[in-house]
Amino acid sequence: MIPLPWSYVNFWRCTGCGLCCMNYDVVLKFDEWLRIIQRFGVGVTRAGLNKLYLGKKPDGSCIFLSRIGDKYICTLQDMKPIACKLWPFRILNRPKYGKTREALFNYKGRRLYVYIDPSCPEIRWGKPSPIMINHVIPEFIEIALGIRKKQVYSTGTLLYSLDARRKISSLFAHRRV
Repeated sequence: MIPLPWSYVNFWRCTGCGLCCMNYDVVLKFDEWLRIIQRFGVGVTRAGLNKLYLGKKPDGSCIFLSRIGDKYICTLQDMKPIACKLWPFRILNRPKYGKTREALFNYKGRRLYVYIDPSCPEIRWGKPSPIMINHVIPEFIEIALGIRKKQVYSTGTLLYSLDARRKISSLFAHRRV
C-alpha cells in the first residue's frame, strides 16, 4: 500500500493488534543487528540481499512477537529496531509518495514529510487532532531524528504507559457526546 500524508489522520495509537509484526519484514541497521545477535545469537536474524532482517517464526510473524491475552507485545522493547519504533509512520526529508503539501510537517523550523501506512487498522481518519499534531507526530519525528529514545505516544511499552493513556483520555474527554 502507498503511504498517505499524516494530515489525513485524526488520531493513531497502538492497540497491540500485532498485524505489523505479522505482515512485514523488519530491516535492521547494522548496529541494531549487532546488538541483537550479541544478546540472542545470530539465529534470531536472517540475511537477505544486502540487508539484515529480524527472524520469523514458522507462522511468518516476528520472532520477538508474543501474545498476552488478546494483545501482542514486542519482547524486544529495550532494543526495538527503529523500523519498528516508527511503524506505521515514515519520516522523510523529501516527499516520496506525492501529496507534498499534505505530507509537510514543520518541526521546530525543519521541513519534514510525514506519511502513514494505511494498512494499520488503528488509524482514525479525519482532520488531525491536537494530540496528533502536538504529541504523536513530534514523538515519531524525534525518534526518527535520534533525539528521543523513550516512546510514550508511539509504539512503546505494552500499548501505552498509564500516564499517556490519562493524557489521551483527558484531551478527548471534552469531545464526548
